[in-house]
Amino acid sequence: MFIPQNTRIYVAIDPVDMRKSHHGLSTIVRDNLNLDPLSGNLFLFINKRGNLLKLLFFDRTGMAILYKR
Repeated sequence: MFIPQNTRIYVAIDPVDMRKSHHGLSTIVRDNLNLDPLSGNLFLFINKRGNLLKLLFFDRTGMAILYKR
């Protein structure tokens, strides 16, 4: 995966329900962070326990989620 040099990484401070998918996480980015989920930036989410991570990004072909346990 190629990440352009000017890409920003945003970290959501509040824990997120890890059952959320593309639409739910995009809504958090748009409504809570006041950012555009289609900007090409990376948006990082963690769960309440801090042991799960989701990374949401738009790669010009669609929304993608990287999930790490």
